[in-house]
Amino acid sequence: MNGFGWGSFAAGLGWAALSALAVMLVTFAIAVRRGVHRIVDVAWGVAFAVVAVVACAASTGSGDPVRRGLVTGLTVLWGLRLAAHIARRGAGHGEDPRYERMLAKAPGNRSLYALRMVYLLQGALVWLVSLPVQAAMYVSGPVSGFAWAGTALVLFGVGFEAVGDAQLARFKSDPAHRGRIMDRGLWSWTRHPNYFGDFCVWWGLFLFVCDAWPAAATTVVSPLVMSYLLIWGSGKRLLERHMAERPGFAAYAARTSGFFPRPPKRQAPREV
Repeated sequence: MNGFGWGSFAAGLGWAALSALAVMLVTFAIAVRRGVHRIVDVAWGVAFAVVAVVACAASTGSGDPVRRGLVTGLTVLWGLRLAAHIARRGAGHGEDPRYERMLAKAPGNRSLYALRMVYLLQGALVWLVSLPVQAAMYVSGPVSGFAWAGTALVLFGVGFEAVGDAQLARFKSDPAHRGRIMDRGLWSWTRHPNYFGDFCVWWGLFLFVCDAWPAAATTVVSPLVMSYLLIWGSGKRLLERHMAERPGFAAYAARTSGFFPRPPKRQAPREV
């Protein structure tokens, strides 16, 4: 089992928290000026990338440089790809209906309510979910099979969601598909290729800490929280609630896995 610098890790937690807070406060200022809060979704991926870079810089002289470089690079890759995708998808659109509904119920000042309930909350989640990334910076000893397996799982997850996003964008660009449910490619194996990809990424990043079991036991809460958010929290559950009334969704849901990919179920032939 490799060693772990508990004291240095504890000191680095503050820098990670400050960096996540800084990203969210800057995003909040931009959103208030533009009158559109949907840009916080872009900041979500950016914040993880910034936290990883700051944690790497704060841990200089600690841990293993190969592990630190790998976990930083993989987190930045995932975060910036996600941010760029969301930015492209939202370009030219107004406020996200989710934030419109939430702010319509705001007691008092809408901007301060958004600051509390969206920006500060997301900043806290970035800090919590990124704990394995922060902890990996302080694991000593050479990179082992855990880290290489984590690298493979992260790259698989990033590729899976990138392919799913590209397939969906191509499908929606065809006017003939307007109003139809995307059920091709990866979307025929899982209703949420993007969320499943994120799931793989965060369990892959957690593997980087598994050479130091006490640190792994401390930070396992992070991929568990992310898994909950993706499957039962603000990810799959809320999106499917919105999609439930669309024509064809019930049949699509009946034949397609809700999360973990599997071949689509065969539909029974119709009686003549």
